[in-house]
Amino acid sequence: MTANRSADNLRDHFLIASPYLADPRFHGSVIYLCEHSSEGALGLVLNRPLDIGLGEILEQLGMDGKELDLPVFLGGPVQPERGFVLHGPGSHWQSTSVISEGVALTTSRDILEDIGRGQGPQDFRVALGYSGWGEGQLEEELASNSWLTCPAKTDLLFATSWQDLYQTVLTDMGIDLNQLSESIGHA
Repeated sequence: MTANRSADNLRDHFLIASPYLADPRFHGSVIYLCEHSSEGALGLVLNRPLDIGLGEILEQLGMDGKELDLPVFLGGPVQPERGFVLHGPGSHWQSTSVISEGVALTTSRDILEDIGRGQGPQDFRVALGYSGWGEGQLEEELASNSWLTCPAKTDLLFATSWQDLYQTVLTDMGIDLNQLSESIGHA
């Protein structure tokens, strides 16, 4: 478990909504932080599925893969029309950023084409929109006990169902929400 300090770089970490998070849009959310610096942070909510599946999106885009019955997540409230694919290592597409040894983020259409043809990454999650924080904003939220944090694990990121992700990450951290107090918000 990692203690939070404002100087920490939380890239490749999970943000887990604490019971003290004031914003109801993020209640019960697990966010994977793709970027964190002194200028701000960007992450994707991994457990808020949209009412549209991946197959429907691929079909709307005129791509193969309409049979894919996989969830698409609301990555956050910022630019909900923009697509993000969080995936395991391997090929690189037009707009791929490596986040860690086991995780990359691609924002270009070519990865969706490969996924639709069955040639994409083995492990992936697709999101529309992202969660963003300006300079110092995430640090303020961390200081007010709005979020719990821990280093991300790829098995939790890709192999845990979205329905179980919140509780599984908390259990992996050794946290029982019933035993949290407002003065303890960081694991």
